[in-house]
Amino acid sequence: MTDLATRPGADSASDDGVPTASVTATIADDAVVGDAAVDTTPATPSGVNTTAIDNAAAAEPAYAWAPAEPARKKKRLGLWIGIPAGVALVALVAASLTLIAPGTTVGGVAVGGMTAGGAADALQQRLDNTTIVLTGDGVEATVTAGQLGASVARSSTSTGVEIGAPELGARIDAKALADAAFAQHPAWNPTAWFSSPATTAVTLNADSATAALRKAAPRLYKDPVDAAVAFDAGSAAYVVTPAVEGQGVDIAAVQAAVTDAFNTGRTRVEVAAQAAPIEAKTTTTAAQSAADKLNNILNTAGFYVGTERTVPVDKATVASWITLSTGADGAVTYDVNQAAIQTAVDALPAAVNRAPVNATVITDSEGGVLQEESAGVTGRALGATDNVAAAFATQLKTGNAVYELPVTETAFTTTNLARRIEVNLSEQRATLFENEQVVQSWLISSGRDGYNTATGHFRVFAKLDYQNMGNPDLTKAPNYYTPDVPNVMYYNGDEALHGAYWHNNFGNQMSHGCVNMPLSAAAYTFDWAPMGTEVWVHY
Repeated sequence: MTDLATRPGADSASDDGVPTASVTATIADDAVVGDAAVDTTPATPSGVNTTAIDNAAAAEPAYAWAPAEPARKKKRLGLWIGIPAGVALVALVAASLTLIAPGTTVGGVAVGGMTAGGAADALQQRLDNTTIVLTGDGVEATVTAGQLGASVARSSTSTGVEIGAPELGARIDAKALADAAFAQHPAWNPTAWFSSPATTAVTLNADSATAALRKAAPRLYKDPVDAAVAFDAGSAAYVVTPAVEGQGVDIAAVQAAVTDAFNTGRTRVEVAAQAAPIEAKTTTTAAQSAADKLNNILNTAGFYVGTERTVPVDKATVASWITLSTGADGAVTYDVNQAAIQTAVDALPAAVNRAPVNATVITDSEGGVLQEESAGVTGRALGATDNVAAAFATQLKTGNAVYELPVTETAFTTTNLARRIEVNLSEQRATLFENEQVVQSWLISSGRDGYNTATGHFRVFAKLDYQNMGNPDLTKAPNYYTPDVPNVMYYNGDEALHGAYWHNNFGNQMSHGCVNMPLSAAAYTFDWAPMGTEVWVHY
């Protein structure tokens, strides 16, 4: 080591007049300052006699100025420490934007500090780990969630049946709950930290729950009996056998208990078995609705021409076309046998085809119809029937049993018979005319003098098969009495055409104003002349 020091009293000014401090420095040989090696050999100033110096050095200690200390580099320790801290702060802020606030609970599950996805998994796992103990009289089996679905272990000291929530089909919308928890309690919002527990409703899959409970406690279940629909030949109608209600465990009570357990953080809950009715898949109401539809088919089934059911189909025959079945959902359905319908279609031409039948009507002289003598019938010819069976089967499946046939109709004609009765008082004769042709003619007896028959144009306005005429008290007007006068046809007040059984003097005036006719003539005229027939009385 070489000691370098200022000489005593060397507090002298530098060449530029600035005082220099007295410094003592110890520098190791081959010292290094910064990244550069330090030369420990004193520098020789320019123009100095080095020989003299060397000689002097040998005689006394040598002193020299230490070289100037290089400028210190700025310390950046704070910067290097600050960068990781800043990154951590950014990460913390970013995390707070995705995490649920500390202290948040959902359904008894602490989800604080979790992401929504992690919370959803935790909530579903919490629900899946719930065990339900079904208690009740006669229930001796104990079934854990793991055992359920395999064999049922029995114990004489057991008080209930253990059933896992997954076997009950228990479900929550875990994702929605977790998302809601984050939305309401984000970690970045300190005011949302350590919030009150959120609650939710647990739903059970009815089919899964029923299957699990039924397997665990079969004695608590009684199967329902479906309603049935069948054709009754005696009444020629579809009849219903009512459904019988079954019995099982009340799923709603179990669901309420699981919900309560989930929200209070319990993984085991006891539920007293409560009986609940089990409705048949095919209810009486549904079966009756199907029977009503089928009976409407029976009542209206047939082949129609217009609104006329030209060819009705027997109810038993229609029922033979129909095959009933019950779907998995209990709905009563039916199919239709097209081939069976074809048998009825093959017989249609003979039942449908016919020639027209003309009508005949009785009229007055002006053509006004007084009576229909015979009805007209339209002729018809059945068209092609190749697709009738298939089309009818399709209709029947929709409940429509009215099948309109393809036919060509031929109109009938109408014959008019203009009829009138003519009474000739001069000839004492009644003549029947039809379309101005004489049909029949007979001698008659009109009113004698003092009771003369009135002349004029009249119409028959009343007809009686029999009538008592006159007065039984012959002392009173009209001073005669004739019982049971046949075939009476009034045309003018109390004047009438009628049969006379009390005399045979026709061709002569005999009556009190009526037109007496032979019995056979009166009967013929009575049937031949409808109400409204014209009667012309003249001389």
